[in-house]
Amino acid sequence: MKHVSAWGRLSRDLHDVQVLSNRNSVPTVLASHSPGLAYGNGRSYGDVCLNPGGVLWQTSGLNKFISFDEATGRLVCEAGVLLRDIQRLLMPRGWMLPVTPGTQLITVGGAIANDVHGKNHHAAGSFGDHLLSLLLARTTGEVQQVNASNSPELMRATIGGLGLTGVIVAAELQLRRVGSPWMRTETIPYQGLTEFFALADASETDWEHTVSWIDCLAGPNVRGIFIRANHMDAGEADNMPSLREALASYNRKIRRKPLSIPFVPPLSLVNGLSLKPFNVAYYQLQKRKQGLGVTHFEPFSYPLDNVQHWNRMYGPSGFYQYQCVLPRDLGQDAIQAMLNVIAETREGSFLAVLKTFGDKPSKGMLSFARHGVTLALDFPNRGARTLELLNRLDAIVCQTNGRLYMAKDARMSRALFQAAYPNWAEFLMHRDPGISSAMSRRLME
Repeated sequence: MKHVSAWGRLSRDLHDVQVLSNRNSVPTVLASHSPGLAYGNGRSYGDVCLNPGGVLWQTSGLNKFISFDEATGRLVCEAGVLLRDIQRLLMPRGWMLPVTPGTQLITVGGAIANDVHGKNHHAAGSFGDHLLSLLLARTTGEVQQVNASNSPELMRATIGGLGLTGVIVAAELQLRRVGSPWMRTETIPYQGLTEFFALADASETDWEHTVSWIDCLAGPNVRGIFIRANHMDAGEADNMPSLREALASYNRKIRRKPLSIPFVPPLSLVNGLSLKPFNVAYYQLQKRKQGLGVTHFEPFSYPLDNVQHWNRMYGPSGFYQYQCVLPRDLGQDAIQAMLNVIAETREGSFLAVLKTFGDKPSKGMLSFARHGVTLALDFPNRGARTLELLNRLDAIVCQTNGRLYMAKDARMSRALFQAAYPNWAEFLMHRDPGISSAMSRRLME
């Protein structure tokens, strides 16, 4: 038995961890150690990746590349491969993943199970849109090649299915061509949600990646930083000698040991004394960067990946991540109401991200992304006062027929889940009865 925590560090429960390292032996391990749950790199924030007192099938040992077609960009790999390893291996060959979330330190299996999204949803959809097929092991001993042709409903259930339909052993992904690792960016300070939505709408046609940081303590005086970006093509980057030198420097940098928070402080470093000065300083710093720029795709896409164990800064009680998506027509008023509640309670967020989703429907039965606006926040765990704040935010989400992101959730009610995910009953028909998680017991059982 081993203590295992999710990234939010809200609990530290004992699990029977069984390491999967040979894809051919997965059915045997599942049959002899079940019920259980697949566990990748542990970057989900809440209880979706936990099975307290039960079995976890650790998939990080399934980390092999199986094949890659350099002409078509089709990659077959095991489910424990990190997105980072795909990017760093294939970017020099002109290929990359079409969709990645705010960290690339997650496994392929985890990306499928949570149907992750990125800063380019309006252009590329979510991770499941680029999944061609997968190898799924069930606790019955069956191993099935699943795709949209031979098993369309099981495919829909597994994309965003929270690991509950079986253990993803391997997957075939369609990558996208890119000319260089460089991105041309534009940074724009904004005042008010009306200006944010105008920027988001105006950017969707010509910019692939859009995202904004928002000062969640500003209340009615909304302010933030909007960033949009496109990949540079090879010719454009090759004509800038400084970029070649910068790339060589960056490649040397990523080989060095990254920054790290070495221990858990006795109190959260994110608190009433630090939040206001941080938000003011961050806004002013980013405002000075306004205008056009060029950056490598890694620091743009994954700004926190270079700080190991950054989740420790919230102290011994951990933190809650809260991400919702709200319908576009109600989103502006609802986001303003949420910001007002946060400012009123002074329970501000260190990392507050506001962005829009496009109108492309997600493929998964329980996928999170839908047309609308999404707000992502983090709150140090202060017990009852934090839960009271989150319940107030839930009420706004419920009133607008929005939903919460289960990859980050740790306390959503069953009523809110069932209202927000209308396909949940259909999904249950495809569940593997030998798989269970803390989240599934909380929301579905």
